Amino acid sequence: MQNRRQFSRIMFSTAAQLETASSQYACTLLDISLHGALITKSDAFAGNKNDEAILRFTLPQSDIEIKMPVVIRHIEENHIGLKCHNIDIDSITHLKRLVELNLADETLLHRELETLIYQT
Repeated sequence: MQNRRQFSRIMFSTAAQLETASSQYACTLLDISLHGALITKSDAFAGNKNDEAILRFTLPQSDIEIKMPVVIRHIEENHIGLKCHNIDIDSITHLKRLVELNLADETLLHRELETLIYQT
């Protein structure tokens, strides 16, 4: 199967919260990109594909919170795939820095940022 991803995913495990219109769910962030995230799925999760939600997590050893508005793209037995949309400037700035520190390829990061800008 061909990998169709336009954005590099980085492994980044930390506690997170997924807020839907009706509930909040504790989860663990498994990986993240400028365009989305993969999180663990709790047994209590009752959301559906294409639901809008907000993913929140705090960067380790800091008080910086990233707030990522998302759409649920797929729900599997143990994880949920999320697509980011309309993220605020502070959160995208911190997310960009997180990705930058983990990619070690500034050219790739700038190409992904251009792609993100042109998609919005």
